[in-house]
Amino acid sequence: MILPDLPIQTILPQLRASLADTPNAVLAAPPGSGKTTIVPLALLDEPWLAGQRILMLEPRRLAARAAARRMADLLGERLGERVGYQIRFERKVSAATRVEVITEGILTRRLQGDPELEGVGLILFDEFHERSVHADLALALALDVQQALREDLRLAAMSATLDSERVSRVLGDAPVIKGEGRSYPVEVRLAEREPEGRIAEVTAAGARKALAECAGDILCFLPGVGEIRQTAELLKTQTTGVAIHPLYGELSREEQDRAILPAKDGHRRVVLATSIAETSLTIEGIHAVVDSGWSRRPRFDPNNGLTRLETLRVSRAAADQRAGRAGRLGPGVCYRLWSAATDSRLAAQHPPEILDSDPATLALELARWGDSDPASLSWIDPPPAGGYAQALELLQSLDALDDKGRITADGQRMAELGLHPRLAHLLLHARKRGQGELGADIAALLSERSPLRRRAGEPTPVDLEPH
Repeated sequence: MILPDLPIQTILPQLRASLADTPNAVLAAPPGSGKTTIVPLALLDEPWLAGQRILMLEPRRLAARAAARRMADLLGERLGERVGYQIRFERKVSAATRVEVITEGILTRRLQGDPELEGVGLILFDEFHERSVHADLALALALDVQQALREDLRLAAMSATLDSERVSRVLGDAPVIKGEGRSYPVEVRLAEREPEGRIAEVTAAGARKALAECAGDILCFLPGVGEIRQTAELLKTQTTGVAIHPLYGELSREEQDRAILPAKDGHRRVVLATSIAETSLTIEGIHAVVDSGWSRRPRFDPNNGLTRLETLRVSRAAADQRAGRAGRLGPGVCYRLWSAATDSRLAAQHPPEILDSDPATLALELARWGDSDPASLSWIDPPPAGGYAQALELLQSLDALDDKGRITADGQRMAELGLHPRLAHLLLHARKRGQGELGADIAALLSERSPLRRRAGEPTPVDLEPH
């Protein structure tokens, strides 16, 4: 197997030696170094793997599919042969698959269904710096499996921006292996003053400026789908001869491919993306980045027990990740649509999701694992005690846990549904009352976007009030 000459190649001997001697490792390497697509393939023939499968965790469905496709291309094979993937509602694997790229919820379900992970020799936690609650949970469960059932199982956390020492400690003082990237210089241009107006208006103006001053394609970062659609409408009326491509997880594969791959007709492109494009996903042809400076993150409110999405300033680490996208092909430019004063106040990192998210699903998963006390597992950041206690009370009120915190038969069924415990409880009781189809419709409307459209690309609000 001949792999591309990417910067990650220089530290592969060190990574191989480390995993041969110790069960865990931390790999810190910049974006573009090749860790996502080269490391799994480079480890396939290691003696300690003994022909077993490698599972690679990707935080996002789009990145999971793209990484698997790139690795299959490097092997000259079709997806589903030696390299496959499984994401929500989509699976391409076979008996020959040795590298399987999966998303976070899939890994948790796999661990719950088969704690020994038969036939798996290595789990790679890619882009671990994103620190979703699912990734933290999966790592805690995998460590428990390694310590109690599978001493031969290897674990490796990989990231570009990672608190390597803290992760190393949780992984049993695992070796930290640091690699170099291959990127070109990026000129960062800040706004002279804090821009005024809606995020979409400010970003559209920034994109027009980048088109006028730079060559090549433009990548714009926006907080969410609503701002992407608004910016796209503005650019379509304000520019000519430029292809506008949105990029977010809910698009079809064809629409995502049009955003990722260069235009065949030679037109310049403006790709409007959420934070999905910050790290492992490579978008070809990008020479300039326009960063709105905002991201959307879930925030749990313990006062009402609900989670809402908040639009927040990006962290310093996220801003640097975004800027780096302009330096993949050659010297690039990043337009940061905020002032120097705002830039100086950016937080170093976003807090890990486990500290801000609704812990109800986490608590149900731990009860299903066998112990609803998070202190029984190893965490980088344990769930906050107050919110977790509230989650246990909620699960007991939903009959998912008994008064000693043990999972009930209803709790087992709720955990298997893959929904928030409130919605899972709704489904179970709807079925008991002979209203299973109605319950499924209501749960779908509450957990997903409406299937109806007011205008092209614009969802109608969900209205469950009786009329």
